[in-house]
Amino acid sequence: MKQHDVELPKIGRPRNFDVDDALKKAMLLFWEHGFETTSMTLLSKHMGMNAPSIYAAFGDKKSLFLKALDLYVGRLDDIEAFFNSSSTAFDAADQMLKQAAIRFTGRSTPNGCLLASATASGSPEACDVQMVATKIRMKIESLLKNRIETDLKIKLLPKSTSAEGLAGLTMATMQGMSVLARDGASRKKILLIAQTAMSAWRSS
Repeated sequence: MKQHDVELPKIGRPRNFDVDDALKKAMLLFWEHGFETTSMTLLSKHMGMNAPSIYAAFGDKKSLFLKALDLYVGRLDDIEAFFNSSSTAFDAADQMLKQAAIRFTGRSTPNGCLLASATASGSPEACDVQMVATKIRMKIESLLKNRIETDLKIKLLPKSTSAEGLAGLTMATMQGMSVLARDGASRKKILLIAQTAMSAWRSS
């Protein structure tokens, strides 16, 4: 750039633009309203950015949603590390359900689970977004199943235990907890459901 040239700011991008803060705001909107019903107008209003700026920073709405989903879920490697570092598969599943119950009923966040509800009623046009959410859920279930199988090998669980059944039950319980939280169920009730579901592990 020549010395007398002046670098112009990018059109539409607010001063002191904070990518992480804007993405968090988008995540909360998708969490509350779902992928398809969250409009670009609503995103622009709450993110403090016009549509061209959102596209420039995050891509189209689908790309923005997938980035928000990554922010919500976290790194799958970290989830795997959590399962592996837990003392038992039971403890890992128990903590996962308790943490989910608390997260689904947060005072400063929407009720329920973004991963479970944001694409629950998507149209065929959003099927690829639904597939991403499905694959994440399947991966988490697979990681839990692997941890259960590890405990089976070292006889921390009865030989008759179904790793697939327990992992599936845990994920199904978490999905149901999300629905109930969206319906307004209290944290106390959601935690009780989580506790009751874990009793199936003891009787497996």
